[in-house]
Amino acid sequence: MSPPFHLAFPVTDLEATRAFYCEVLGCTAGRSAERWLDLDLQGHQLSAHLTESRGDAGRNLVDGDGVPIPHFGLVLPWEEWQALVATLEAKGVACEFGPRIRFEGEVGEQATLFVRDPSGNSLEFKSFKDPSQLFAV
Repeated sequence: MSPPFHLAFPVTDLEATRAFYCEVLGCTAGRSAERWLDLDLQGHQLSAHLTESRGDAGRNLVDGDGVPIPHFGLVLPWEEWQALVATLEAKGVACEFGPRIRFEGEVGEQATLFVRDPSGNSLEFKSFKDPSQLFAV
């Protein structure tokens, strides 16, 4: 595995964040304090920091979708992505857009979906049937 990444991001409710990331996305909660919470997202360290507000910096058009900036997520193996779609549907989590195939029939064809966490942070989960296409041009 490559070195894990670390991402600190703003949230407005730590308990709702813990519930969403742990109960919906399957993260494990780590260290925490009054204003922050560490989460293990498949070996990557997310640090949710309590703030009074957060906001989007805008959107970029990508294959017909207005992709929110910023966003983060994971590139999952195909079967794990399909299992996540089923989990989100079973738990009644609405996707901002997707699940769908982006760049169909082109270099970089991928399955994608976007969801928002309870604080409004945008997460993208994607998958490639051919993982070698991740950085293909």
